[in-house]
Amino acid sequence: MGLIKDRLGTYYVQKRVPKPLQEAVARVLDADEPRRVFLKKSLGTKSLKEAKAAAPLVVADFNRIVGEAEALLKERPVVATLSDAQIRRMAESYYATMLAEDEQERREGTGSEPIFQKIAKQLDAAGVEYETPFAIGPLPEFGMSERELIKQVNLVDWLLPASSAALAKGDITIIREQLDELLYAFQLNLDRKSASYRKLGMAVLTAHVRALKDIERRNAGDPIETPQLAYALGAPVTLEGGTLRDAFEGWKKERERPEGTVHEYNRAIEMFIQLHGNLKIVEMKRSHARTFREELQMVPRFRKGVLLKASLPELAEHGRKHPQAAKVSPGTVNKQLGAVQAVARWGRGAGLVPEDAPWSDPFEEMRLEEEQSEREPFDARDLQAIFNAPLFTEHELPVGAKGDAGIWLPLLALYGGARQAEYAGLRVSDIREDEETHVSLVWFTRDTRAGRRLKTKAAERVVPVHPQLVKLGFLTYVSTRRKEGEGAWLFPTVAPNRKGALSAWAKWWGRHLRTHVGVKDRNKVYHSFRHGFQDALRKATPDEELRDALTGRSSGGRGGKSVGRTYGAKEMLRRWGITSLKEAIERVEYPGLDLSRVRPLNTPTTARGNKRK
Repeated sequence: MGLIKDRLGTYYVQKRVPKPLQEAVARVLDADEPRRVFLKKSLGTKSLKEAKAAAPLVVADFNRIVGEAEALLKERPVVATLSDAQIRRMAESYYATMLAEDEQERREGTGSEPIFQKIAKQLDAAGVEYETPFAIGPLPEFGMSERELIKQVNLVDWLLPASSAALAKGDITIIREQLDELLYAFQLNLDRKSASYRKLGMAVLTAHVRALKDIERRNAGDPIETPQLAYALGAPVTLEGGTLRDAFEGWKKERERPEGTVHEYNRAIEMFIQLHGNLKIVEMKRSHARTFREELQMVPRFRKGVLLKASLPELAEHGRKHPQAAKVSPGTVNKQLGAVQAVARWGRGAGLVPEDAPWSDPFEEMRLEEEQSEREPFDARDLQAIFNAPLFTEHELPVGAKGDAGIWLPLLALYGGARQAEYAGLRVSDIREDEETHVSLVWFTRDTRAGRRLKTKAAERVVPVHPQLVKLGFLTYVSTRRKEGEGAWLFPTVAPNRKGALSAWAKWWGRHLRTHVGVKDRNKVYHSFRHGFQDALRKATPDEELRDALTGRSSGGRGGKSVGRTYGAKEMLRRWGITSLKEAIERVEYPGLDLSRVRPLNTPTTARGNKRK
């Protein structure tokens, strides 16, 4: 950028716009062209001294424009794909907007009649002679004047043939300005060179011609109804209340929630907004929920490269183009449906829907049917391969294992059946020895202030330590950790105060299974230990309520009443007693599994061994 002379010797300043910002700069300037390659402004002088004095102000203005473009691009990243549902909704919105604006003009006038009448009076007062085919006098009490209607008829007579001809040729440049306004209203920055842009253009141009034909019929006196769409752009907004994103922000602040849950809910909310826009809660309909579900079902299960940051419409479009590629499971779809449903319901209960507005849960009965379980237990061969690996026989701890957690979390799940987050949230004080029986117990309780949470109320329970865990040195490990204090985390490297640590550990465990153990079935994961424990416990005791209590499940029980809804840790001890709980756990075994090669872990370790992750 610098001072340049034009052919007449006048200085001007020119700045080349970075390619990624060229479209955004054109929008900031409200330019007619789709992109602005250069910013250029004359300084109006042939004097170099004067030009140097004036240039800094122009440069500062250029920097402001580029800054606004960068902010605009950051706010609305470029997308290359829109779903059919998005395109249909935007075209319907455009059509409804045109008819709504036309209806408003017919109801209230265009606003030009008072000006026309005022000018006529001024001319009369000045004694100026003039001719007009329109009546001079009082304003119409309602609606348009005759002059306004004739102008409306003439405008449509001019626009309709040109628009119809453009539609016949597929020339969407005739509505380029309307497309930009529509995309801005829907907070979308669509790539102008993409197929979706052309598809959207044709849909909007079709809606444009259809609206003009209906306005022409109105001009002839035909009653044409305006579609009642809450999202019609330009239509009078009478609905009040908060948006889906408002509800999500309130839901987050209501109480402390698990970081993972907030992340999952945020992802689901943003995908819904990518598809439908940030709707008000009261605007959300079953059609929105159904379309959201259909798009989710097309999302590829395995994503890499550009798909890692793709929007929901882009992911669904990729899924349609690759029908043979594996898609996300019904369980995943249901989780995302459930997240948006929960936030919408929270918003309804929090008053984000006007009390007098009719509203029903659009996600009711929208879930997909799931299989009994997507996770499978490890078989005897899998378990033997897992515990014959150097991780357990030699304590080769890669960085991803996060020290002792890499060894103890699998062993604890094998003989205790808890979830990985439940073990990661244990403190030293949660491992207690009963004074009367000297049985060591693991207490799973809530501590939301410390970030320790349980999945359900039924998950509050007490589970005796299996003898095999004692043999492998678990209680010795606990004693060593107790030196740090009763409040110390049992596994500090994956504790709740280490954000993202447990998630990283879980990903490492999956890679370890596939790469270093040889368990290739992706339905077999850490949770498979829990399924295996439940199967083993079923063989150990016929008492279904006891099994549900030990595993922290909220299903089962007699007459549909779950033990998980009735018993906590203390009630379990009162009802069954430590001896019965201990005997049930001691009978948990895995025929064919030989742990003789597993090296006892008597003292805490640090991550060592090879550096694989």
